[in-house]
Amino acid sequence: MITATFIFDKKQFDDQFHALDKLIADAARASTDYLGEETWENPTSGRISTVYYWRTEIGLRELMVNPHHLEAKRRYSEWLSGYRVEIAKVLRCYGDGLLSSTVELSEMITTA
Repeated sequence: MITATFIFDKKQFDDQFHALDKLIADAARASTDYLGEETWENPTSGRISTVYYWRTEIGLRELMVNPHHLEAKRRYSEWLSGYRVEIAKVLRCYGDGLLSSTVELSEMITTA
C-alpha cells in the first residue's frame, strides 16, 4: 500500500479553497486503486494532516498530474503558511480489530 500524507498549517480558507479542495479530493477518490483517506487536526496548533491510501502508486501518480492538484500547488501560499508531503510504502498493518478505519486491514496487506 502507498500513502501520501499532506501536512499543512492553514491561513484563511475561502470559497475558492474549499471548491478546489473538493475537486482534488474527488479526483483522489476516483483514481486507480484508491483505498481511502483520513484527516486529523491538532487542536492546539491548528496543523492539519490528511493521509490518502492507494493499493499501488498508479492512483497517486494520476493525482499528481491532475489539473486541480497542479493549480492548488501553484496557489498554495494563498491559503497555507507551510506544507509538507510524505509519500510512503506501508510494509505492514495490524491491530486488535477494535479500531475502525476508512481502509479495511485486508485491503492494506502488501508484499514487502
